[in-house]
Amino acid sequence: MGLEPISIKKMEEKTSDIFEAVVIMSKKAKQVINDRTVEKLLNVSEEVEMGVFDDEIQINPDDYEELPKPTTIAVDQFVNGELKWNHKPTEDLKNK
Repeated sequence: MGLEPISIKKMEEKTSDIFEAVVIMSKKAKQVINDRTVEKLLNVSEEVEMGVFDDEIQINPDDYEELPKPTTIAVDQFVNGELKWNHKPTEDLKNK
């Protein structure tokens, strides 16, 4: 379940700047990680009573579910055209 090589030309079809493509994909990967973290915290908070763990949580190796890597998700969505992004006006960048 690894990341397969992709053509630079496929990335250039979506944006003319390769650095912009990398930034877009990295931001999406961070978003996937944040979403997973929040989901995990919500699941744990349901098991915690009054902010204190009564028992140590045991994780069964048989219940482990391997999820796709965030970078793989981000690259696939970028190449498939599923990501949308906006450019900031150049005036805002010059004033900062």
